[in-house]
Amino acid sequence: MLQNHQNLHFIYFVYFHVQMNLFDFPYDSSINLLPKDGTVNYYGKILEFTRSDDFYQNLMQEIEWKNDIAIIFGKRIETKRKVAWYGDLPFEYTYSNNTKKALPWTENLRQLKNLVEQKSGESFNSCLLNLYHDGSEGMAWHSDGEKDLKKNGAIASISLGAERKFAFKHKVSKEVISLVLENGSLLVMKDETQSHWLHRLPPTKKVLYPRINLTFRTIIAD
Repeated sequence: MLQNHQNLHFIYFVYFHVQMNLFDFPYDSSINLLPKDGTVNYYGKILEFTRSDDFYQNLMQEIEWKNDIAIIFGKRIETKRKVAWYGDLPFEYTYSNNTKKALPWTENLRQLKNLVEQKSGESFNSCLLNLYHDGSEGMAWHSDGEKDLKKNGAIASISLGAERKFAFKHKVSKEVISLVLENGSLLVMKDETQSHWLHRLPPTKKVLYPRINLTFRTIIAD
């Protein structure tokens, strides 16, 4: 497993090294990407390449990655995509009829959490991580409206590794908004976004490299 991660790191470093200077192009994070019924702000790259790469490598090694499990129509389905769930406390989080118990923060996750809170002005107590090994692994249309989550609370998404297209679709009008999530970038969804919009990570044959996605959330404890 360690050798595989080292090989992925070599490919990742060669492919993404050319993007180092792109960190200098700022985004206006005050702009709402949604035309109505919610708020999505894109901050662009909040991590320089070398720091983003350090987090990427550390998380690859230290996170307790497991294949995700979904129970659909009574059938147990195991995904190629891997996930992990961390938090302030051993919070339980249920989605796709599967319940996870949060592990304690690692130091790298705590550093990323502090950075996200500083940039967004929001506070979070948990984080769901997803590891997509290449573009063949994605996420179907869904919204993060589980009862365990703070209603209309902010969800902050950090991307590490391969750039991927990300899309929103209005539940009624079917209007679609898309953008590319860059390596080291931050996206924040909040207000009524989850009530009115679906989002997805579409699969693609063009991406051959891994991506780690961290979504910081707020669990409402019982």
